[in-house]
Amino acid sequence: MRKIAALIAAFAAWAQTGQASKVPRPSPEYVVRLTTGQQILLSSLRGNVVALMFISTECPHCQQTAQLMDRLYKEYGPRGFRPVAVAFNEMAMMLVPDFIKRHNISFPVGYDVRDTVYAYIERSPMLRTYVPILVFIDRGGTIRGQYLGDDNFFRNEEKNIRAMIEQLLQEPAGKRTPAANSAARRGNS
Repeated sequence: MRKIAALIAAFAAWAQTGQASKVPRPSPEYVVRLTTGQQILLSSLRGNVVALMFISTECPHCQQTAQLMDRLYKEYGPRGFRPVAVAFNEMAMMLVPDFIKRHNISFPVGYDVRDTVYAYIERSPMLRTYVPILVFIDRGGTIRGQYLGDDNFFRNEEKNIRAMIEQLLQEPAGKRTPAANSAARRGNS
């Protein structure tokens, strides 16, 4: 009983800090489950600039951001930009096909459960979190930006997303910032 109480206290203290995850940091592996039964390993996209979006299929902001990403995919895709969305709202698996069709999305949209999404973004499920959540991953597999739906990043959404995509597309696949090198070393120890 004492162990459980100590674990709960430690988790609550961690959850109350509300600190954002450190960026840059190495992207852990993530499996995007598609409604077709197929899966996409995030590592299979290495060499591309990836925008991993965590969404709710019922969120108007998520819908607009997905449509923007689709336009940007058509524009930047030939240069190596790959958006991928993951819905994690209730019944996401059943709602994703209609979301794709209704909003004419041409990039992969999968589904997952909340706990797996929160583990990937290194955020406590105890904290209020707004969607969409955008995670930008460089060609080398390093998370270079992570933005929750209420972040100032979304105030000029298209301009900021374009700037991030263009910056990451200009970098060679093997190039890392000094901070990314440090994060990669920490992740491998």
